[in-house]
Amino acid sequence: MSSCVRSSRALSPVMLPRLRLLHQTGYRLVGRGLWTSPRCLTVSGDSQLLPLPRQARVVICGGGIVGTSVAYHLARLGWTDIVLLEQGRLGAGTTRLCAGIVSVAKPISIECQMANYSSSLYQQLEEETGVKTGYVKTGSLCLAQNQDRFISLKRLASRLKVMGINCNIIKPKEVAKLHPLVNIHDLVGALHLPEDAVVSPPDVNHALAVASAGQGVQIMERTSVQQVLVEKGCVTAVETDRGSIKCEYFVSCAGQWAYELGQASETKVSVPLHGCEHFYLLTKPLQEPLPPKTPVVIDMDGRIYARPWQGGLLSGGFEKNPKPIFTEGRNQLEIQNMQEDWDHFEPMLSALLRRMPSLESAEIHQLVNCPESFTPDMRCLMGETPGVSGYYVLAGMNSSGLAFAGGAGKYLAEWMTYGYPTTNVWPLDIKRFGNLQSSRTFLRHRVMEVMPLLYELKVPRWDFQTGRQLRTSPLYDRLDTQGARWMEKHGFERPKYFVPPGKDLLSLDQSKTFYKPDWFDIVGAEVKCCKEAVCVIDMSSFTKFELTSTGDQALELLQHLCANDLDVPVGHIVHTGMLNERGGYENDCSVVRLSKNSFFIISPTDQQVHCWSWIKKHMPNDPHLHLEDVSWKYTALNLIGPRAMDVLAELSYVSMTPHHFPSMFCKEMSVGYANGIRVMSMTHTGEPGFMLYIPIEYALHVYNEVMSVGQKYGIRNAGYYALRSLRIEKFFAFWGQDLDAFTTPLECGREFRVKFDKDTDFIGREALLQQRQDGVTRRFVMLVLEDHDTELDLWPWWGEPVYRNDQLAGTTTSSAYSYTLERHVCLGFVSPPLGPEGLPTAITPDFINRGDYEVDIAGQRYPAKAKLYPFSSLFTQQKRRKDDMELSNLQGK
Repeated sequence: MSSCVRSSRALSPVMLPRLRLLHQTGYRLVGRGLWTSPRCLTVSGDSQLLPLPRQARVVICGGGIVGTSVAYHLARLGWTDIVLLEQGRLGAGTTRLCAGIVSVAKPISIECQMANYSSSLYQQLEEETGVKTGYVKTGSLCLAQNQDRFISLKRLASRLKVMGINCNIIKPKEVAKLHPLVNIHDLVGALHLPEDAVVSPPDVNHALAVASAGQGVQIMERTSVQQVLVEKGCVTAVETDRGSIKCEYFVSCAGQWAYELGQASETKVSVPLHGCEHFYLLTKPLQEPLPPKTPVVIDMDGRIYARPWQGGLLSGGFEKNPKPIFTEGRNQLEIQNMQEDWDHFEPMLSALLRRMPSLESAEIHQLVNCPESFTPDMRCLMGETPGVSGYYVLAGMNSSGLAFAGGAGKYLAEWMTYGYPTTNVWPLDIKRFGNLQSSRTFLRHRVMEVMPLLYELKVPRWDFQTGRQLRTSPLYDRLDTQGARWMEKHGFERPKYFVPPGKDLLSLDQSKTFYKPDWFDIVGAEVKCCKEAVCVIDMSSFTKFELTSTGDQALELLQHLCANDLDVPVGHIVHTGMLNERGGYENDCSVVRLSKNSFFIISPTDQQVHCWSWIKKHMPNDPHLHLEDVSWKYTALNLIGPRAMDVLAELSYVSMTPHHFPSMFCKEMSVGYANGIRVMSMTHTGEPGFMLYIPIEYALHVYNEVMSVGQKYGIRNAGYYALRSLRIEKFFAFWGQDLDAFTTPLECGREFRVKFDKDTDFIGREALLQQRQDGVTRRFVMLVLEDHDTELDLWPWWGEPVYRNDQLAGTTTSSAYSYTLERHVCLGFVSPPLGPEGLPTAITPDFINRGDYEVDIAGQRYPAKAKLYPFSSLFTQQKRRKDDMELSNLQGK
């Protein structure tokens, strides 16, 4: 909206000061970039006149900063025959309109690592290429208007220090010294990141393209990819509007068009992202021009950011009511500056003026409206797609494309070169999603929640509110009426806990804290019931596969994939990892031998796509071998507690004692009127009990019967929070939290689950044998907090630094309050200091047992005892010591 239209309105007294700020508006940029862009790069003259290569090893779609980063890093790793295609001009998409901030203030560690690498890369590019990138190390200030935000910044600072990133928690007065315009009256503190920087994104893009072209990458502008050709599940060629290119690999760096591109091919590829409008403001140079090294300001409570720009200011934000775009699909070649919307930008403008009141006299240069793509969980999409071999994706940057592009391009290039990146990128792996997240309605609704969440205060265990009830158990309504409070995993609704009658449900749902949560006593009662009586947890979300064959093919495949021995008698359950060539966990699962040639595989919920892809990748093309996803066919009920055997015995008229039903065993039996129930003597918690895998048509009947018979035994519903507490105090590691593709069985005390004594080759065997010979350099440990007040102190959640003898030794991976020991228990990895030559050294039990440990929670360290054995052993020892003390006291009397 132009200024003349705005000024004709009646302005409230609150808006009057803004009239001076807005009176210069009306200038709209059309057809040219925000930045002083370099001449678009071609290999020789106009790329339209260059002949399209008929063949390449890899074709990259997208000439923005993400695509050029991938090309640059592939070329550095020795790849040749790389072709990069751009539908318009190089860098003329979102890169042209990017705000140019490179900050390491990101919510998860892998994103911090990528941003940190990007900053280093952009700094060196000018020297490498001779192209000026506009790199200025400004530093940044993350402001806190309240104590909860301040705590979150302190937690972030602790994580950044683990990675060696320089940062400081500072007081408001120090903020005023670093930035002359910031109003500090409502601040409680800030995080200062002195290494953060700003750049000119098109210039960085140009430098990456120059460096790539210098290493042989062919860059073709004004060439649109129409579809990717696939044969027998592998990429074979790319069709463009100028002809076809045969290739082995295809990389989609198409930004907001990656979704449509994935759907355009005959073999559809799901790339779950959606565009939203993103606004930011540019001022003309201020009366006292801002120095180029003025720090970037990130005021998440005000939902705004601001950086110096040509003597003035660039300021944008993430509003509560974002505007999704392009839901109907692709409708433009290059991203032009879209319509200004001053009414929509008003809340962010107000926040900017509150934070920097002196800007009331500033003159506006432009209000920029540009599209950004967002994903369902606020994390970018990276990696090889599950359905098509050789089809890679790097997109959905959630408005952090510049900060992530360098590091993400590096990791994807490593992935394509070595088969894996050099660090754990599972939080970003595109296989964390499936087709269920590809609905345009789902994506449109979810990104409207995601964009505001980028700056929302996120306390531990927060949940998305949109796109819910997508996948539910047949028992959902039944559990919901009994007070279930829900969380979502891979689109599946799972109960967190059950609110007893009479509790204030609204206040409980709105409870957000880094301290003791309101559900503490509720979960404690569920844990107590699991230990003393019997509880039921609906665990239907688990991934469930059946592998069958006419001969020994199924067993042979599993023996090759699994570290543990699957050649066991029918009915036995084997807990095993599926390892990669490095010995790391690609999957952690339980496998039941149903018959000689039939196996039931149970994996974590979020492994549904990844585990399927891993097995299919290694499956021979044999018509006599069949893998089926049966996740939807079975409802899973977990009966936990000493009275579980009584409940099942009464419902089945079969003895369920350990003598008749040994641990880790499976029987198909009747429960109530229902036949064909797979009953397994395991609970995933270390407590006694049974898992029931029930055909869905029997689910409600079996649940009702279990609850009815169980009344006399004190049965109650329980949720995943109780399960988490139970498994952590039993020292059970979970994949995706404690285990990942870089964790081996030897590092987490699972050597007994590796078939070293069998003359059977399996993936990862050689790496484990070498590690066993050399010694492990880190170990999974249990840390029991001491001198920590559960009522008053901040709680540990995950990712806290662990110190040994005042030296950084590792981080926690998960934690929970142990209602048994009445203390917090953290699980995590610790490592000894590097050796004399900077190489890792082997860790010993003595190193772990003799150290003085501390866990850093938001900058406050709490002493902890490190243990290598399960919690039950620890508790038994503590109880024995307590009994001994009582006995000695009695003897003393």
